[in-house]
Amino acid sequence: MDKLKVGIIGCGNISSTYLSLAPLFRAIDIIAVADIDATVAQARAREFGVRADGVDELIAADDIDIIVNLTVPAAHYAITRRILEGGKHAYSEKPLVLSLDEGKQLRELAQARGLRVGSAPDTFLGASHQLARSTVDSGEIGNIVGGTCHFMNSGMEDWHPNPDFFFQPGGGPVLDMGPYYVTNLVQLLGPVRAVSAMGSTASATRIIGNGPREGESITVGTPTNYQALMEFCSGAIVTLGASWDVSAHHHGTMELYGTLGTLFIPDPNFFGGAVEIALASNETEIRTNSDHPFGVPNTEDDRDISRANYRCAGLADMADAIIQQRQHRCNLDLALHVVDVLTSIQSSAESRQWVDIGTRCERPAACTAQQAQALLLPTEITDIRRNHPK
Repeated sequence: MDKLKVGIIGCGNISSTYLSLAPLFRAIDIIAVADIDATVAQARAREFGVRADGVDELIAADDIDIIVNLTVPAAHYAITRRILEGGKHAYSEKPLVLSLDEGKQLRELAQARGLRVGSAPDTFLGASHQLARSTVDSGEIGNIVGGTCHFMNSGMEDWHPNPDFFFQPGGGPVLDMGPYYVTNLVQLLGPVRAVSAMGSTASATRIIGNGPREGESITVGTPTNYQALMEFCSGAIVTLGASWDVSAHHHGTMELYGTLGTLFIPDPNFFGGAVEIALASNETEIRTNSDHPFGVPNTEDDRDISRANYRCAGLADMADAIIQQRQHRCNLDLALHVVDVLTSIQSSAESRQWVDIGTRCERPAACTAQQAQALLLPTEITDIRRNHPK
């Protein structure tokens, strides 16, 4: 077996990214989609030349090896559980689940059935973040003692036509965007030992600014502004700013402070970008991982900025790992630890107390340029030219 057949449940915005990018990868072939709304699934199937199944039909299909769960976060646990009960490997969009207990139940079920569970984000496999990984591992900037990361903006109600779930329990900036940042930090520094946080909500309502519901008011049911501290088992202490209540700021997306220098890391929501390093001389050097295929621009975002977009890399790596009988990088233990960290940040903000993190995970294996190339089909990088879905 050199390729696994893949189905998708959930045909919203992000499904077009998976369907567009999957043909770049060697070990996966998406052949079917399903959605609770059959007309949505049929439209997506026509767009990409795959078949449309019902949800139950797809889970029971004999020709499907892996099912990708692209439903809303509140449905992730239930759908992933059904996928495993149906005898299929499961790969979920982030966050994997909304509670540690749900994740443990999935792990127990997957182990009992001999199945794999994987989860986005996979952006840490990108060229810039793997360059940051090799720089940290080399010891060039010394022992990491601290760091900062920030993702702060005014929210997504201006551009998303149906932003309701972002502002309800299971949403919020920590669970929605936090997986990108915390996953990248874990692959760079290892697991987190404890967290402390505070949270707030600037407005009880939001106004939709785009699409057929433009002007409609939606209720905010979860905090939209967090400031947190994360203590890593390595001893590093990293601050996290996560907010949808900020109109502008000058913070860098991610910085790591070592005893010999500082590393400036680009947005972990993306695969590419330049890494900057400042050593004791205070001279800043810009570095790029030009040999790594997951840094080659292949799309443009909604501001016409060229981006490297290889979402599906984590799914493809999981399929290859199943075939090769090795551990996949976007694995359940990593995703579960990240969920533990993120939900503990929320709990700390509610209780106004430190929260110890009970889970641990190994850092996922680095993804070298050669290993990334092996996941791709031996063709030139396709220019997708699709706006990057949020």
